[in-house]
Amino acid sequence: MDDREVDVVLPCLDEAAALPGVLAALPPGYRAIVVDNGSTDGSPEVAAAHGAKVVHEPRRGYGAAVHTGLTNATAEIVCFLDADGSLDPGELPTLVAALSEAKLAVGKRIPVSHNAWPWHARAGNAVLAALLRRRGLPVSDIAPARAVRRADLLALGVEDRAFGYPLELLIRAAEGRWPVAEFPVAYRPRTAGTKSKVSGSVRGTLRAVRDMAGVLR
Repeated sequence: MDDREVDVVLPCLDEAAALPGVLAALPPGYRAIVVDNGSTDGSPEVAAAHGAKVVHEPRRGYGAAVHTGLTNATAEIVCFLDADGSLDPGELPTLVAALSEAKLAVGKRIPVSHNAWPWHARAGNAVLAALLRRRGLPVSDIAPARAVRRADLLALGVEDRAFGYPLELLIRAAEGRWPVAEFPVAYRPRTAGTKSKVSGSVRGTLRAVRDMAGVLR
């Protein structure tokens, strides 16, 4: 598959410290679309200075940022990755290559250290992944790294604009009987040691699980 046909959507909220490293690690031909979700630390300027296309989404929420990035992408293949430095952009070509047979390729996070993935976030993820397997989708992670054809994802019609977006995407993929490929990806502590807005606290994790559980009803 042609690497020149890949856009990478990076939802961003105050990730100025992480963006230079993340953008520098993108494989050749993978074009960054940084979707700023209301940063106050100069993230948009940092992203632009490092060659990324920057778009703004004033509605707060992971799903809102991801959807805006998707609608601003022009490549046939679109990847999605957190902008906090916890994931290696160099692993994206493995997901993209899998689209020769799968309709969706996702990353299964493998923590590289004990502090990369707090216990409460891992526990919440395990519960939701188990619910997905009951629906016939053989995944073990609510993937923050994924690759998909732009037209396919738009047609899937994911509606959630908060933290429930990744789970709704996987549910709709299961309902559509999409072939889904899952690959291990290294999961590292965030750049500069800052805490995740979601998994960095029990409260953040519970809020994300609440949003995700809402799409299961």
